[in-house]
This record gives sequence, C-alpha cells and structure tokens, in this order.
Amino acid sequence: MYLRLQKIDYAENERRWYVLSVQRTLFGEWAVIREWGRIGNDGGQTLASYFDTLPKALEASHALKTRKTRRGYIVQAEQLDLPL
Repeated sequence: MYLRLQKIDYAENERRWYVLSVQRTLFGEWAVIREWGRIGNDGGQTLASYFDTLPKALEASHALKTRKTRRGYIVQAEQLDLPL
C-alpha cells in the first residue's frame, strides 16, 4: 500500500507532503513507513513502525491516514510511469 497526502494552506504558509506505505521486511514483519516534509525542500523525515501481521499494519496506517485527513491533508492520486 502506498498513499501520498498534501496540505497546502497559503494563509498559514503551509505546503507539506506526507507519505504512508506498508511494506514487508526481510525478517517477515510488516512495516508502516511514514515520510514527511515541506513541498519544494530537499529531504524530509522518515519513521518506521513494525507489526507482526498485515492486518495490524493496515489498521495502524488507516488510523494515521484518518488523523492526517482530520488535520487538513488531502489524498493525492498517484501516477506511475509505465513503459510504452
């Protein structure tokens, strides 16, 4: 699962991005990877949380998504570059 969110508020000078992804680790656990930063700046922050099962990881990512959307973030549609 991969989800990108953005929050743009010109009045507050906020231009932020947030990415949530659920990935399997090499040791068989499931990781919820969170990345965030300001739009237009290099870098950002990353934080990983580990879970024993996929349902627990998906539940945690859904809770994070709910929290971010309540704070004004909007889910962005992703486009993949596919070969022609």
